[in-house]
Amino acid sequence: MLKIRLKRVGRRGDPHYRIVVMESSKKRDSKAIEEIGKYNPQLKPSLFEVDKEKATKWLENGAQPTGTIAQYFVKLGLIKGLKRGSHKPNTEKKTKEQE
Repeated sequence: MLKIRLKRVGRRGDPHYRIVVMESSKKRDSKAIEEIGKYNPQLKPSLFEVDKEKATKWLENGAQPTGTIAQYFVKLGLIKGLKRGSHKPNTEKKTKEQE
């Protein structure tokens, strides 16, 4: 499965990330299929640059964004929304007063 995810670059204590498309089974810093942007959380406000055309192409081809990438893609309007919260049912027993 292809993932759009972050690949860490930069020295210790000063992380920078590249936004890449790669196979999900590969390690974080392995060779990527394509680099589509960059992310620097150290700047205020943080820098998030992505090539929207490439990102849209990969999303249409079935690549799945990771959580961090998906949040930024929602802000950019590349994907609609995220499913949030737990879908786990409530396991507490109801008393007659609560019903």
